[in-house]
Parts: sequence; structure tokens; C-alpha cells
Amino acid sequence: MSEITILAFAFVAFIGIATPGPTVLLALTNGSRYGIKRALAGMVGAVLSDFVLIGAVALGLGALLAASEFWFTVVKWLGAAYLAFLGVMLLRSKGTIDVAGKHDGADVTTTAIFLKSFLVAVTNPKGYLFFSAFLPQFVDLGLPQAPQYAALAVVFAAVDFAVMLGYALIGSQAARFLKHSGAVWLERICGGALLALAGSLAVYRRAAN
Repeated sequence: MSEITILAFAFVAFIGIATPGPTVLLALTNGSRYGIKRALAGMVGAVLSDFVLIGAVALGLGALLAASEFWFTVVKWLGAAYLAFLGVMLLRSKGTIDVAGKHDGADVTTTAIFLKSFLVAVTNPKGYLFFSAFLPQFVDLGLPQAPQYAALAVVFAAVDFAVMLGYALIGSQAARFLKHSGAVWLERICGGALLALAGSLAVYRRAAN
């Protein structure tokens, strides 16, 4: 796999990741709620999900979801329900940032933050289908495929982490300037966006074979 291929993959991955999706919205929210240090747990969860998704695609799970209406529907509704749950929780939030920009939520463990981001990603069938269509374009079939998938997974995870860190930094800095009412609206906007993503996932249909 050439350096040009890796750079092209990283560029395309950056464009796809930087477009606001569930994991970057959670990074933004976690950064504003808990600060960068604790938000790192969510980023690690999302990065781990990258390896799980790419590994699953390499083993053929993406092809299974593309071929099986039943399993695609099961994963789709699990993902939509979880996104909707998170969206509703944010909409009901009363704000966890005070005027001084200090971060509340001490009762929320880093494990819970980690699992939230991890589960959001692994229950999204669009991720499996995306990787199934996207990754093979950068894999040389004349060479061993496992090392290539591993290299692509590392590159994608690194780009994903960098983008999420940027969103978390934005959220953390915003917390320094927002009044309590502003914090409430930030969380409600993110909650509404997650509900919209849940709705789009609920109506999503796999491509006909």
C-alpha cells in the first residue's frame, strides 16, 4: 500500500468524519459537560468502535448486513433507538455547565462516557455498509489483505480521534463563555441533532441487491 493511497484515504476519511455525526456530537457535548480529560474516554470508545467496525467488515459482516434484510433491520433499530434515547436525555437536560465554565457531571463515570460513544458507533449499520463500500477501494487485492485493513483502521482511527478532539475542544472552550441558559441550549441543539440522526437512521434502507 503506497503513501499516496494512505494520504488519499486519510483525506477522504477526514471529510466524512468532520461532517457532524453521532460520535462527534457526543465529543462536543462531552467536552462542554465534563472537560477534555473526561471526554477522552468517549473518544477512546469511538476509536475502539472503528477497529471493531473495520474488523467486522474485513470478516464479512458488512456484506451480511447488505445481503440480509433481517439483520440489517435489527442493527438499524437498535442504533436508532439508542440515538433517540441519548437525544431525549439531552433535550431534557437542565444544563451541566455553570457560568464560570466549570464542569459538572462528577457522578457520571468515565466507563459510562466510554460505553456511550462505543455503543453509538457499533449499533449504526450505516457504518458497516460505509466501510464495506469505502475500504475495498483502497485495498490491493494482489497483496495480503489483513495488513492493509489493519493499516487503514489505524489511519481512520487516528483521523477520527483528531476530529473528535477538535470538537471536544470547541465544546470545552464554549463552556467558558456560556451562561447557564446557553449551556441548556447547546445540549438541546445536540439532543435535537441526535434525534434527527435517529430519524434518518430509522427510515434508512439498504441498497437493493
